Amino acid sequence: ANDDLSPAMQLVTLRSQWRTLNHEIIELEAQSSPNQLLVQRLKHDKSNLKELIKRLEDEMIPDLNA
Repeated sequence: ANDDLSPAMQLVTLRSQWRTLNHEIIELEAQSSPNQLLVQRLKHDKSNLKELIKRLEDEMIPDLNA
């Protein structure tokens, strides 16, 4: 699905997903007894998204040291 999008649009989509996960985590942690397993899984997913975002940004930005 994301393969059909330009790299810039992929970034927009991934950042939106990251923000959504971040909000979900904040809401879950605000509960009196949050589901820690779910929180950990969402944090893991958020971290994976951050890696994808970083990799895509690195591909889009030319290496200034080259």
